[in-house]
Amino acid sequence: MPPIHTLSDHLINQIAAGEVVERPAAALKELLENALDAGATQVDVDIAGGGIQRIRVADNGSGIERDELRLAVARHATSKLMGPQDLEAIATLGFRGEALASIAAVSHFAIASRAAGKPHAWRIEVDGGEVRPTEPAALAAGTTVTVQELYFNTPARRKFLRTEATEWGHCEEAFRRIALAHPDVGFTLQHNGRLVHRLLIEGRLARVNALLGDGFMHAAATVDASAGPLRLTGYAARPAYATQGGRQYAFVNGRFVRDRVLGHALREAYRDILHHDRQPSYALWLELHPRMVDVNVHPQKTEVRFRETGAVHQFVRHAAERALAATGAEQPAASAAEKLGLAAARTPPLASGYGSSMSGLRPPQPHPQAAIALHATEPAAFYATLFGPRPTASVGESTPDLPPGDDTHPLGFALAQLHGVYILAQNRPGLVLIDMHAAHERIVYEGLKRALDTHVPVQPLLIPATFAASALDMAAVEEHEAVLEQLGFAIGPVGPATLSVRGIPAPLADADAATLARGVLHELREYGGTDVLAAHRDELLSTMACHGAVRAHRMLAIPEMNALLREMEATERAGQCNHGRPTWYQLTLADLDRLFARGR
Repeated sequence: MPPIHTLSDHLINQIAAGEVVERPAAALKELLENALDAGATQVDVDIAGGGIQRIRVADNGSGIERDELRLAVARHATSKLMGPQDLEAIATLGFRGEALASIAAVSHFAIASRAAGKPHAWRIEVDGGEVRPTEPAALAAGTTVTVQELYFNTPARRKFLRTEATEWGHCEEAFRRIALAHPDVGFTLQHNGRLVHRLLIEGRLARVNALLGDGFMHAAATVDASAGPLRLTGYAARPAYATQGGRQYAFVNGRFVRDRVLGHALREAYRDILHHDRQPSYALWLELHPRMVDVNVHPQKTEVRFRETGAVHQFVRHAAERALAATGAEQPAASAAEKLGLAAARTPPLASGYGSSMSGLRPPQPHPQAAIALHATEPAAFYATLFGPRPTASVGESTPDLPPGDDTHPLGFALAQLHGVYILAQNRPGLVLIDMHAAHERIVYEGLKRALDTHVPVQPLLIPATFAASALDMAAVEEHEAVLEQLGFAIGPVGPATLSVRGIPAPLADADAATLARGVLHELREYGGTDVLAAHRDELLSTMACHGAVRAHRMLAIPEMNALLREMEATERAGQCNHGRPTWYQLTLADLDRLFARGR
């Protein structure tokens, strides 16, 4: 075996590049984080060849002093850490001091900077790890970093890169994550000379709408919750949007992360309303004191470790659950015509005289509809009984949409039943379509959950089930004894490394006792005393609710339909059935006018 020897700095940097800069998108992420740490309010990104040929990031931040340029491209040199105590509360995006050195070791690298208050700018180049002398440069303010021909001197690494289109996709996603996390900074992004994004400083709502689309925003529930040092804000999309594919963005103190604790908490929040093969969509920002989270876990800094894992898990889960639990009837709906896929080509053509030659004229305004005398006994008689006769509209006045006092009932009042499956209801915005079986299924399901939450009966086992347990399992049984009893378990040690299951929750009497107990103990170890049985219990309750709900093709009277609507408004998560499908749909008067080309 060869003797032990010290590796050269150049080889060390190339090894580090494999960890820090696995692809062009990783290099772009590091450069963007440096720009933000420098206090930039405008960052311009220019990419060529998917980031393989060129990555240029220009910012208007504080800049770098001339004498510090060589240090900036040296390994483990940084301005963001002063001592070991700073590692306990990292408040910057970057801190390792190895990103620029790693990128420069595998590319043609140049950095030009003009420090704040200095009359001149300076530039330094690094060619495959070889640092050139510092020279004057022309730059108004801030810093510009240029990376060309990434991995030109490491062909083994370069051959593992994907196609230009794939690498560009990863670069755009890295840009999107950074831009979402920092709506107080303006960004531009170009690829091969084409402007892809121009993002102004307009706040979080406008930034999310620009990057995730108005479809996401129309379907999103607003999340805003605080508990002690924790605060969670942002948007969680309802299942109707989630079926289109999950777009999951979680940020911790302005840093995009992929954390299993947050991921599990959000999956639990969606468990009751999202089908198991669908992915949720969300953009959420978690803020907490830097001392409560460790970001020094992985060189790419996308993994974190919370010091109070159980508390963070519970807080995030319940905050998202509360936001998603509302029926959504009170929130502005997206264009129902667009949701139904009704393209403009499918609507009747415009009336003659309003062609392209008159495109500059103001379009005609819709005429108010006069009252139409329909001699129907229901629902007119039903409304009259509840609210008294409707006022008669005189000529030129619009007929009231609903009886007085309907603002407390966002789902409105029933008009009729369609094919024994759907309920048609009228509310202030227009027409509501309700799937009566799906809606009643959710109501029954939530009722069963509330009944079982008061007490989970224990089913004693005739023959206790024993299994070999690890030291962590043994400790979990002792630490969470009260929680296990509350969940309906009777578990105790029968040896130094053996546990015995003497009873399991009665609703899960047919489950494999040992397997169920192992899973519960694992959840308790990872997330503390949470409602770890909910996933198994809710499957049973969901089946019971499905059989107990009103069946399709059953004819309902108008009072029964309205009673169902009132129960929906009082039930959490009533916007989706137990399988994640929507239970109601809003068509506004504007949507209906559009379908019939009124005013065109």
